[in-house]
Amino acid sequence: MMDLLASIPESFLEQVSGARGGMEWIEPDQMDALIARLPQAPTCAPGGSAANTVCALARLGMPVALLGKMGRDDEAIAYKNAFALIGGHERCFKYMDTQPTGRCLSLITPDGERTMRTDLGAAKYIDVDDVSTADFQNCRHVHLEGYALHNPEFVLHVLKTAKACGADTSVDLASFEVVESVRDLLPDLLRSHVDMVFANQDEARAFAQDDDPEKGLEQLAACCPVAAVKLGAEGAWLQSGTERVRVQGVAVDTVVDTTGAGDCWAAGLLFGLMTGKTLEESGQAASMIGAATVSCLGASPDEAKWQEIRSQLNINPTL
Repeated sequence: MMDLLASIPESFLEQVSGARGGMEWIEPDQMDALIARLPQAPTCAPGGSAANTVCALARLGMPVALLGKMGRDDEAIAYKNAFALIGGHERCFKYMDTQPTGRCLSLITPDGERTMRTDLGAAKYIDVDDVSTADFQNCRHVHLEGYALHNPEFVLHVLKTAKACGADTSVDLASFEVVESVRDLLPDLLRSHVDMVFANQDEARAFAQDDDPEKGLEQLAACCPVAAVKLGAEGAWLQSGTERVRVQGVAVDTVVDTTGAGDCWAAGLLFGLMTGKTLEESGQAASMIGAATVSCLGASPDEAKWQEIRSQLNINPTL
């Protein structure tokens, strides 16, 4: 997905249908009409929820690949070039001739909150025939975004294929709208095929039908060996087996844009757990990276922030 980042006044958002702060699918003509009404042209940047997590892991020095479907257009070329620039492997990219690369319009209000409207484009058409064991050879971990749950058959195929290749799996629940739409099938899917599950407070509430984030954590942890409930600036609740940890958030001077913050937070947690850090240390890395992300425009910290992050995590820069 290509992200279209648009700074807007609150009054503009009042004229956009749907919930504030969430994500809803829209048709291409609706996207074009919404873009035409923007007070100024949006900034374009490579995006996609799982892709943001994968790219953040690449910036932390991990070898990564990305499985997604794009059109054969200028946006796909720009995306592929940007991914290669940070060391990503492009062998798992899928293409189609008849649909354009997807777009996600991130409407950013002055408080830094993002409200997303998404035209999936080619990504809508990825299916089981696009994924085989060849995609996951030598892969240690496979991370999926919850947005894919609109196609449960595809998600189940990916998870089973990843497991057949010996990979661990994680799922970020993505948005409360997604959780509400697939709530009946989620518990069994998580219990049977997922090792780690990440949710924000709204997603945990939708899953557990309870406002208490610890109750959400408890129910998610009953389904997966590792569970996390993100609390934004307040940090997160984490659980691995019987160990439960509350990690504090990292304060920022100014929230610029929350786009991708949860995705990059997930990268910090995954990086910590995959490099032998404790649950608490992994959560602290996640909080640091999430805070750095909201301090910048777009779904990733800028290069200066990444240098600081790598220094604090004692990572030798390779990019």
